[in-house]
Amino acid sequence: MQQKGVRRLLVISGDDDWCQQQTEQWMQSLAGDWLWVSEIPQSGLCCAPAALRTLLGQEFRHAVFDARAGFYAEAFAALAGTLVAGSWLILLVPEWESWPAKPDNDSLRWNDASGAIAAPQFVTHLQREFLSDADVVLLRQHHPFTLSPLPALPDWQPDGERQQQHILQSLLDAPPGVSVLTAPRGRGKSALAGMLAQRWPGKCWVTAPAKISTAVMAQFAGEAFHFFAPDALLAGCEQQFPADVDWLLIDEAAAIPAPVLQRLISYFPRVLLTTTVQGYEGTGRGFLLKFCASLPDARFWMLDAPLRWAQHDPLERIVDAGLLFDDAASGDVAGEVVFQPLEPADWQTRPQLLTALYQLLASAHYRTSPLDLRRMMDAQGMHFLAAQCQQQVCGALWLVDEGGLPAELADAVWAGKRRPRGNLVAQSLAAHAGLPEAAQLKSRRISRIAITPQQRRQGLGRQMIKHCLTSNRGLDFFSVSFGYTWELWQFWQACGFQLARIGSQREASSGCYTAMAILPLTPAGTALTARAVKRLARDYRWLQQHIDQTIAIDIDPQQSFNTDDWQEVAGFAFASRPFEAAGAALERLLSLSTLALPALRGAITQRLPDAELCQRLALSGRKSLIKRWRQEAGEALFAADPHSARRWHQRLMLLQ
Repeated sequence: MQQKGVRRLLVISGDDDWCQQQTEQWMQSLAGDWLWVSEIPQSGLCCAPAALRTLLGQEFRHAVFDARAGFYAEAFAALAGTLVAGSWLILLVPEWESWPAKPDNDSLRWNDASGAIAAPQFVTHLQREFLSDADVVLLRQHHPFTLSPLPALPDWQPDGERQQQHILQSLLDAPPGVSVLTAPRGRGKSALAGMLAQRWPGKCWVTAPAKISTAVMAQFAGEAFHFFAPDALLAGCEQQFPADVDWLLIDEAAAIPAPVLQRLISYFPRVLLTTTVQGYEGTGRGFLLKFCASLPDARFWMLDAPLRWAQHDPLERIVDAGLLFDDAASGDVAGEVVFQPLEPADWQTRPQLLTALYQLLASAHYRTSPLDLRRMMDAQGMHFLAAQCQQQVCGALWLVDEGGLPAELADAVWAGKRRPRGNLVAQSLAAHAGLPEAAQLKSRRISRIAITPQQRRQGLGRQMIKHCLTSNRGLDFFSVSFGYTWELWQFWQACGFQLARIGSQREASSGCYTAMAILPLTPAGTALTARAVKRLARDYRWLQQHIDQTIAIDIDPQQSFNTDDWQEVAGFAFASRPFEAAGAALERLLSLSTLALPALRGAITQRLPDAELCQRLALSGRKSLIKRWRQEAGEALFAADPHSARRWHQRLMLLQ
């Protein structure tokens, strides 16, 4: 195996004691590192699945991945990427026939339920792939065992370094401008960036979403490695232009918000953007399609020759097949579009269609990862729509059921006392927009939508949304959450959605303010929408002070303190609603109150920083400041209308 440059997968399936015994026999017969990845600590070199990222960039010979209690798909892929040629990866799974029905602990991360659930679609998919690959070795309890020989292969002549050195020299000779380097995992992308820093005669700076992911680059760069977090680097550049820095090396650039990237690039004469185009980190195809399209003079480089194994390695092939890492085929097709609703159970009967749908979603959204594949296959409340043209998937829509919470739980969510898992938009409208009925009504959230490049700007997205509205039995509204841009909002507005909420903080993932919009389907949904739109228009005057982007909202001139404001301020004063959600109502309360209220007026009227307010009021920190704000809000309510304030106080005390 080492001579041929290959690695192989051995699947051991049976009861726990038997699996352990078989694994120990293999470990005793083959010398190596034998890294164990397991939730249960093992003797020797052992790592929990969640901590495996700390080992990325290291190399191991032979490893064991224990999936008997749960299959942590990203960790499995990451582990495979650390193994050198000649390695076995042993995968421990439950007894073969009962495995699809066995609860999977990983479901606690991707399914919105209190306990673990079985994952029959994913497990059946893996079993099908394992059985169909002749290079996968199956060792099953109570079954005959055959170790299939390797097919005839040429001796391995590693050529990854030659490709790496060619690109490195091209970058060293490149004129000023932007270079984009993409590669699948295990191709030496980070090492190449580190060598560029080490060999460049001038100064290079490095940034990345997380410093821990730059360990390999730092190793190759040596003393030339100078790391800055993206936000700190941008703040520094805006204060003092970095005149003596020749290169900015941005690792995993697709995970940094596009507006931040755009501004960073403008400060440096030479920029290298690196990103992974497939794998456990997500996919960079969407990054290439969207962000890099705005860089007309960029130079593109691709590392595709692996460094640690041969080009057609059996282990990489089965990992790619099992976790659907291969890119979607996107042909330039035309003709009639057919819409096909799909459910998770269709993975059993129509796996090719759902695979194409997943791959299209992955190509359009950078952070799509194996966790999303697990969710799509087996999580509760998932629905899909495929748009097909000449049997090819040209549009994909992923929808998630939300809402339907009991009234008492919805009120507790509104009050800030409960936050059950799931229900992203429904809960946010209750918890942040002050609309508890949103969590009670039944809704369906559009989680993701993707169109092939050839079919974009032809109305296909609107057609898909329209088609979904024809199968809305029992739903009160559709919802969507997105990073606000004028272009995106124009699309959702054209689909019939109305803006219901705007966040006051930019999201790290997109660099945009979170927007939530709803499309009503029933009278109850229509009433919710009208209330949400009215409330947002009243609150936008306050919101404008806290965001630095123009949003398409007309301020409601009616700014007197009303019943909605009573509810909002009472929820803040007597329960646990957040200050940011109550800010607009508190501002209207201050306009009619004659009390001093120094903490509230200092924050809202004078807009003093928290630290300065705490110093003036002799408070120990933000926690004490929030307590003081709640106390003053309660005093103002009692001064305005003692009867109403007492009624709200009693109601919220009962809720707690």
